[in-house]
Amino acid sequence: MNACLLLTLSLSLLFLLLLAEGGKRETYVVYMGAVPDDASAHSLKQSHLQLLSSVLKREQQRVEEMIVRRYEHGFSGFAAKLLQEEAAAMGEKDGVVSVFRDPMLQLHTTRSWDFLQETSEEEADTNHGELPAGGSDTIVGVLDTGIWPESKSFDDSGMGEVPGRWKGVCMTGTDFSTSNCNKKLIGARYYSSATSNGSPRDDQGHGSHTSSTAAGKAVSGASYYGAAPGTAKGGSTASRIAMYKVCGWRGCPGSALLSGFDDAVADGVDLLSVSIGSSAYARPDYSTDPIAIGAFHAVANGITVVCSAGNDGPYSGTVVNAAPWIFTVAATTIDRKFESDVVLGGSNEVVKGESINFSNLEKSAVYPLIYGGSATSNSSDDASASHCEYGALDANKIKGKIVLCYHSDDRDSPKSSKADIMQISGAIGAIFVQDAQNSIASTYITFPATEITSQAAANIFTYINSTKNPVATILPTITVDKYKPAPDVASFSSRGPSAQTSNILKPDIAAPGVNILASWIPTNGSSEVPPGQEPSTFHLDSGTSMSCPHVTGVAATIKSWNPTWSPSAIRSAIMTTANLLNNNKAPITTDSGSTATPYDYGAGEVNPNDALQPGLVYEVETEDYLQFLCNYGYQATTIKLITKVPDGFECPKNSSKDLISNLNYPSMSVSNFTGTPTKVLSRVVTNVGGNEATTYTVSVKSPPGLDVKVVPDKLQFTMNTKKLTYQVTFSSSSTLKSDAFGSITWTDGTHRVRSPFVVSST
Repeated sequence: MNACLLLTLSLSLLFLLLLAEGGKRETYVVYMGAVPDDASAHSLKQSHLQLLSSVLKREQQRVEEMIVRRYEHGFSGFAAKLLQEEAAAMGEKDGVVSVFRDPMLQLHTTRSWDFLQETSEEEADTNHGELPAGGSDTIVGVLDTGIWPESKSFDDSGMGEVPGRWKGVCMTGTDFSTSNCNKKLIGARYYSSATSNGSPRDDQGHGSHTSSTAAGKAVSGASYYGAAPGTAKGGSTASRIAMYKVCGWRGCPGSALLSGFDDAVADGVDLLSVSIGSSAYARPDYSTDPIAIGAFHAVANGITVVCSAGNDGPYSGTVVNAAPWIFTVAATTIDRKFESDVVLGGSNEVVKGESINFSNLEKSAVYPLIYGGSATSNSSDDASASHCEYGALDANKIKGKIVLCYHSDDRDSPKSSKADIMQISGAIGAIFVQDAQNSIASTYITFPATEITSQAAANIFTYINSTKNPVATILPTITVDKYKPAPDVASFSSRGPSAQTSNILKPDIAAPGVNILASWIPTNGSSEVPPGQEPSTFHLDSGTSMSCPHVTGVAATIKSWNPTWSPSAIRSAIMTTANLLNNNKAPITTDSGSTATPYDYGAGEVNPNDALQPGLVYEVETEDYLQFLCNYGYQATTIKLITKVPDGFECPKNSSKDLISNLNYPSMSVSNFTGTPTKVLSRVVTNVGGNEATTYTVSVKSPPGLDVKVVPDKLQFTMNTKKLTYQVTFSSSSTLKSDAFGSITWTDGTHRVRSPFVVSST
């Protein structure tokens, strides 16, 4: 009895102690800005420990046990287990920029390179020929879900020795050893709190997909179970790859992302590809955004950081990863479709459909066909049955039949769920009617299904109503290349303007991100493998996650040919040479058919060929980003913590968000424009063309109601004059009724250097 009483008292005391601590300990990131010049590894660690011990409520708690991660290369800080009040106290300490709860960010989840090559050549004024492979010493870092080293995309045959400047490691872990790295995959790290398998090995496929898209070796005979056949290759096939596994099945902890950035700076990567982001509706401040923080310090160390724009389109203002030091990528389609047609009985009429399926049905129309609305269960209604919702169909009525269903992405359960339920109920196939624009071809592994428009469905209904026993079949998918028009801006691709900084135009660029074939992990899950097939080592995936590494690959090639170029010069080269026309030589449109604007695709579709010879570039130095932070609203005292600043640095007294438009960006964005007074922007361009003595002439494309003047209208470069300044004046006699889009283009007869602009009254 006494023992029980003692145990009860002990548990009560423990409970009271926990209450006294103020609740649950959670992981917080303590960001301290730049690493001090005089700091050693030991002194930096001790300063972190001392800072942490100053706020811990229980002195007997071992301080080191509270630290989850430390940041000591690209920037200073740590992640630690803190109570809410301890975190608040930490935020008041000298030397601390910000303290924030560790966020869980999410992934933004071949023919694409051939298509870019073709459209580049069709659109270009001059044909630069086949895109060079680039130099083998360019190192592409990827922050993602890990990598499958056995993939043929990461074979190192024919590659030279690893660059001596590489300082990274190949970590060992579950089913992963140092022997899994080679001259192609030169580094692999993982971060324990982010992973489920304690290894750099990819257990989701996403990281292998993005890595091979950016820098994978060319692999002939690749396909997804026969769909999208061809050669799968990366944008910079000769580049090295370093994987930083920062994501697991639950997502990507911000603390792990920061570790990936920090290690990448120390390891010596040239570029970072990050297909990850926060919610479009979270909108953290730059000082509490792990990607913005890590990218800032990476760029300050000469690393180009390419990020996905997000998958929350087509809604306005949803773009993420929009800091001006980040290269932000939207997603477009390519000229490939996956047709899965329906054949009707009687006259054997063929109705066009689209999906990826591996139908084993007879090619003749011999299967009974029924409309979902005619198979209503006793417990449902015709409206639900017409959409084939769960429980709405009478299993006896659909057994052994192909079911015709309406579908709405906004209101209905997923098509895959409907297909699963119909298959379980005994149906042998499904035809989904959907008019909403959706550029992604749905995949049905074991159940024949396809998707058609309502116009096509009208023919099927006419046939059903014309006979007592309608029959049909669903044909297996065939891959159709050179489809027109392409590209379109994908419906899911997040749109501008940036909710954080409307005076920086985002996204920056667009690239293929729909139904992209790339390396994958071989899965043993029977539900993901067609009957009788071996697991595929390639996969079709969609998202700005897929468009991001396309741009990374192009940037890596530019870097390999111009090793001294800054991240801003590389970004400028890609933006100012972008394509605006599709393969019908008409303006690129959105999925809905409207003409795309810079809010949809930034400067346009990436043009790998012309980006190698941009003529002029717009460069942005770290000091320019400091001025941006001043105009954004940060105090000089905070900026001095974030990064090393010039002696005597102070924010100008007239710092204002309206002045952000003057950042030397390759695009231009003006907000709060009333027409009077006029708005004047200044830009500096650097001649990087082969001809040192050359003259560029300007042309302006502006919408009615907006006057745009460029002074001077000619730029004369010489051997001694490589940088020149020009000014742009925007004026209008009245307030704009809608956002105005236009462009300013400089040309010397060989190069065309185009900068899009947006002018808004809000």
